[in-house]
Amino acid sequence: QLIGIKTEPVKKMNLSKIINASGKIAYDPELVITQEEYIQALNNKDNLKGDEFKDVIARVQSLIDASRNKLKLLGMSDDEIAELEKTKKAQTNLYLPAKGENVWAYISIYEYEIGLVKRGSSVEIEAVAYPGEIFQGKIVSINPVLDPATRTNKVRAEVLNPEDKLKPEMFINAKIYADIGEKLAVPESAILDTGLRKIAYLLEEGDVLESREVTLGQKAGGYYEVLDGLKEGDMVVTSGNFLVDSESKLKGAVQEPGHKHGQ
Repeated sequence: QLIGIKTEPVKKMNLSKIINASGKIAYDPELVITQEEYIQALNNKDNLKGDEFKDVIARVQSLIDASRNKLKLLGMSDDEIAELEKTKKAQTNLYLPAKGENVWAYISIYEYEIGLVKRGSSVEIEAVAYPGEIFQGKIVSINPVLDPATRTNKVRAEVLNPEDKLKPEMFINAKIYADIGEKLAVPESAILDTGLRKIAYLLEEGDVLESREVTLGQKAGGYYEVLDGLKEGDMVVTSGNFLVDSESKLKGAVQEPGHKHGQ
């Protein structure tokens, strides 16, 4: 009776996922102007010394705080702002990159995938203008505000551009490599999705199959992350799931998780 039925153990494994997204090469003079305003305000504060300038210093500090908040809303991270304070040099390659200078890419990530994207994640860029040619980069910052219309989050990537092929406002496609980490995982083929519940069949002693409702996390590389319902070492059916029972009995098993079928 087990002809056509295959099983695999539930196990811990390192999961990774490729996130496909679209975007464009940055043309963002507003961000550069805000950076320059921030630098100027910092310089003004440094030049003001003495108690007689206390009121002026307070006003300048207000400008610094406002500029800093605007930089964050425009997508800069705290580390990037700290680097800007140190170098006091605006990122002019955001709108006019010099010869051989790196460029910025703005990439839109859907809401359900944004939790996988981290600063430092590797990204491969393919420009519509140069099909098949790959440009390497990494994620530098993640915008703190979600776009309510598209339900996407904008991330910034710094991309190598040694031959000056990437131009501001070019459309691009991106592959972001997300490392999910070591997780309890089950093969994708082991899961029956009823629309209301997700079910796996466990092979137990005595050739008995037990239906088990499971809670799943991310899907990556043919596997699902298991959040609840299975443990490491459980043997799950990965092939022949639909032969385990007739459609009517399968529906009954879904309604009564834990129902067992003898083989």
